[in-house]
Amino acid sequence: QVHLVESGGGLVHSGGSLRLSCAASGSIFSINTMGWYRQAPGKERELVAVITNGGRTNYADSVKGRFTISRDNPKNTVYLQMNSLKPEDTAVYYCNINYVGANYWGQGTQVTVSS
Repeated sequence: QVHLVESGGGLVHSGGSLRLSCAASGSIFSINTMGWYRQAPGKERELVAVITNGGRTNYADSVKGRFTISRDNPKNTVYLQMNSLKPEDTAVYYCNINYVGANYWGQGTQVTVSS
């Protein structure tokens, strides 16, 4: 069983920064893709950023140049550094991993950016 624990959300002013972390625990050998998604009120969940086991990254256009995804493989942890935050970044952020062909989700962490 794989369990994901997220941390790092909160309230920040526009232009501020936050760093999200997501640690995976359980019987894990090697995680393929790790990523972050977000869901704002009344909107569908959307991809924010993903990173492969080899370090290849992909970002949503709306966060390119502001957010950076990284991972620590020995710790089975993925991070999302969010800079220059905007009110439109307000959402619940979910960690996601793809492991042995299955997708696992974290419980979500709230990020609120005030104008």
